[in-house]
Amino acid sequence: MSVPTIDPSTSSAPTTNKRSRVIVASLIGTSIEFYDFYVYATAAVLVFPTIFFANDDPAVARLASFAVFGVAFIARPVGSIVFGHFGDRIGRKGTLVASLLTMGIATVLIGCIPAGTTPGWAVAGPACLVVLRFCQGLGLGGEWSGAALLATENAPANRRAIYGTFPQLGAPIGFIIANLLFVLLNTTLTEEQFLAWGWRLPFLASAVLVIIGLYVRFKLIETPAFQKVVDSGNVATLPLARVVRSSWRPLLLGTFIMLATYTLFYLMTTFTLTFGTADAAGDPAGLGIPRTQFLWMLILGVVFFGIFTLVSGPLAEKYGRRAMLICVTAGILVFGFTFAPLFAAGALGAQALLIIGFVLMGLTFGPMGAVLPELFPTSVRYTGSAISYNVASILGAAVAPFIAVALWTAAGGSTWLVGLYLSSMAVLTLIALVLSRETRDVDYDTAG
Repeated sequence: MSVPTIDPSTSSAPTTNKRSRVIVASLIGTSIEFYDFYVYATAAVLVFPTIFFANDDPAVARLASFAVFGVAFIARPVGSIVFGHFGDRIGRKGTLVASLLTMGIATVLIGCIPAGTTPGWAVAGPACLVVLRFCQGLGLGGEWSGAALLATENAPANRRAIYGTFPQLGAPIGFIIANLLFVLLNTTLTEEQFLAWGWRLPFLASAVLVIIGLYVRFKLIETPAFQKVVDSGNVATLPLARVVRSSWRPLLLGTFIMLATYTLFYLMTTFTLTFGTADAAGDPAGLGIPRTQFLWMLILGVVFFGIFTLVSGPLAEKYGRRAMLICVTAGILVFGFTFAPLFAAGALGAQALLIIGFVLMGLTFGPMGAVLPELFPTSVRYTGSAISYNVASILGAAVAPFIAVALWTAAGGSTWLVGLYLSSMAVLTLIALVLSRETRDVDYDTAG
């Protein structure tokens, strides 16, 4: 019996993704991924030092919790290589589904780990936390680049930076959802209930979000740019080898272009929570702001993050990516010198610092959804942008909370060294931007 064939001219199958579907699919995936990541980041400050490192000195427990927090950043470059390989070999859609599942399952399982105080789990509990945190990092290592490519490879040539802000918007959305949950739990549960089981609920709730994300992504078709690579027969057999051989300079520049962004990101979201809620009479001294109050302060700051992420897209299209980022990074450099005086002003100064920092965060983070992918040809775009983005996560984010706590301690409770640290990272990013080229008008469909 012969196999029936379908005439392409009469097929009703879509040949392009709908604009609304592209926006929702790129936004919802990164929202879920960053929600998962922020749930852990918040728990690393508020819960894990007590739950999994209860036998340690409080300062050591805090550092141990941040060290496990950093494990995911070590995993992210590995994830960028693994998922980048398949993203450049078999396509964006299937790889995005796999990255979402990897991170989502790991997050749910973290919510199931017995506390370290449970008999037999003093070592096994922290060990499971490390393994699952590594899996979280693997998933996020492949998620961001796929979402950015989904958005920008479906965008008109003169609107890539605008489309590229939608996956970036997932960061503030994920943060707000995660922290609202923690605020709700803090206000409805006692301290004992929260530490006993309440902290697990945000992790377990990730399962619902993952199901929604998978539903949206399964409806996608492959991006036009990658389809051209397939049609031309230029699919890279070993994307990692090709990108290192042919695009090593963009790899390095892209990594350092992201450096200040990542450092600012995790100082604003993790260190500020640690410093802001630490006892004002402690050693080192913090601001002593109640936990729930400071979470609301963070949420207000992140609203500005989201607004200016959207604002950054049209600005990057009008003035160019490079010129805009040079200006914003210079602003981050100056902002570092305001840490000590603003924090010294108490809660009001801390709120001002959070708003200014998150405005700068939106302006620098938003264009990255277009800038990093534009550095690479289509055949290695997933791998190249993912490696740059995630190696920067080690240099700028994995160590940032740990270094910041150490500098805060060394300065006897002052944050001036923390601000100086941020400014020094901005200097490195400025150098990379000066050495880079403008990418607004590059041919995005070049197979390479």
